[in-house]
Parts: sequence; C-alpha cells; structure tokens
Amino acid sequence: MTLDACLPAHLRGPETTITRMAMGFSGADVYRVEAGGQTFVLKITDRTAASDEWRRALRVQELAAAASLAPQIVHVDEDHRAIVTAFVVDKSFAALFYNPPTRDTALDLAATTIKRVHQIPARDSEYRDPLKFLSTLWAPMATDAGVPSFARDAIQRLLTEKPPSLDRAMVLSHNDLNPTNVRYDGERVLLLDWDVAALNDPLYDLATLAMFFRMDDSACRRLLAAYDGESSAVLPERFVYNRRLVAVLCGAAFLGTGTQGAETLEDTPALGEIYRRMLSGALNLAAPEGRRAFGLALIKEGVTRG
Repeated sequence: MTLDACLPAHLRGPETTITRMAMGFSGADVYRVEAGGQTFVLKITDRTAASDEWRRALRVQELAAAASLAPQIVHVDEDHRAIVTAFVVDKSFAALFYNPPTRDTALDLAATTIKRVHQIPARDSEYRDPLKFLSTLWAPMATDAGVPSFARDAIQRLLTEKPPSLDRAMVLSHNDLNPTNVRYDGERVLLLDWDVAALNDPLYDLATLAMFFRMDDSACRRLLAAYDGESSAVLPERFVYNRRLVAVLCGAAFLGTGTQGAETLEDTPALGEIYRRMLSGALNLAAPEGRRAFGLALIKEGVTRG
C-alpha cells in the first residue's frame, strides 16, 4: 500500500507531499499532507484492530467534528483504516495555561470543551473500565524484575483498593486527553485521537487533563468550577482518585516489560523535568529508554499527587 492510496483523488498528484509527523501517544501512523496549497493530516490506524471498533470510533469522531470539537474530516478510507482531517495550526494550549494572565481562560476553555464532549449522545458506547485495562497491563509485568518497587506498589494499590463511589452519571468521554491530543487554534480547544472514546465517569477526562498538565489544586478547583458551574473548596474524592489512576495506568502502558533498572521514587525525574527533556530533544518517546523514563515519571506523578 502506498500512502497516496489513502488520500482522496483530488489530493493525489506529483505536487503532493506526505511527511511523517512526530509520534503521539496512540502509536498510530500520522502524516502531514501538503496539497493544492492546503495542509491536511492523514492518520492510519492499525489494521489488525477490530473493524467494528474502528467504525465506532469513527462515528464518535464524526459527531465531535460536527460539533467543532475535533478537526473537520475530509476523507475516510475504511479499507486502509485511514482518515484525512483538516490541519489545525496549534497555538499551544500549554502556553495559554502556563501563562499566569491567561491561565483562567485556558481552564474555562478546557472545561467548556470537555462538557460539550460529554453532551455528545453515547449511542452504541460501552464502558471501558480503566482498572480492567490496568490489570491487563499488569499481568505480564507482575513477574518482571525490571519494574521498580515504587511502580509495583502503585499499580498493586490501585488494583486492590476499593474506588470511591461514582456519584455522577456516565457520559461519552474522550478518555485520552494527553497534551498531544489537545489543540488550541487561538479561539477554540480541539481534541484529536478519538480511538478510545467511550462511556466513563465525567471526572475521568477532567482528571486526565489535570494530571498531564500538572495542575495544582487551585487550578483543578477552577477547572471543576468552570465545568460544574459552581465552585467547591474541596476536590471530589473521585477526581483525586481518577487523577492517580490515569497517571499510573498511562505510566504502566509506557513502562512495559523486558527492561531493567533499579530506579527509586526519589531518583526518578518528575514529570515536568521529563517534559523539558522532550522539548529539548534529550528524550525520545520512540526509544525504549525514553518510554520507560516517561512511564516512571507518570507513575511518580500518581504516587506523589495521589
């Protein structure tokens, strides 16, 4: 299969250029397409995935795009599991959030976007239990001597403790609001990669965003107040739990198995330091050592903030 074959006919031609883009967290093949003076994004999903799951995710993405919550869909090629979308010039949600004068604007935009996602009809969606996924990840890791003790303890704690009660109705959730999936175009927050969207606790999306952007409790309260329309002096217990769950679950996914190390909680770099290394090019998520470092930093985030 050639990449051109995944494009609609009007985007194919000798002047079209296709360039692989930096890898996000999903592992899909993503390319930048330049054609006719316009820019698009081509995403090709693993064709070994179940076709009904791919179609379900596509339906959700179509609904999100129609609601201006995701980039416009230009072309769909089911045979190749390929989707072409409009390219969003990213003006950096992180820059908006980490700049003190615009922090509240960023939080309000994020909360409004997430709430609108949760209002998408959850037709044909089922609950994807994060703890079940963590248990699946843990099965081959349990006997791996390369898993540091603090990571082992964090995973086992989540798998054995009783979660706080769910006191909100489940909604259609994005379920993967990591920084590579959040775009700010100067006016709106748009979300990418809808592959794992499904029913979930609404606090899961909010906690995911808070964890990955390392929001302090003040920012978390502002985010929740903008989402709920009312403020609270105390973070919901379920939100704090979800923030820890997301950190440890994503950390376990990146940590994987088959690598050796004797890292401790104290000598593991914090998530902020890992971000700095990624931005400088000193850490590459495509490399096993980069993924391990990122995974351990995420688990440390869950341990120290949980």
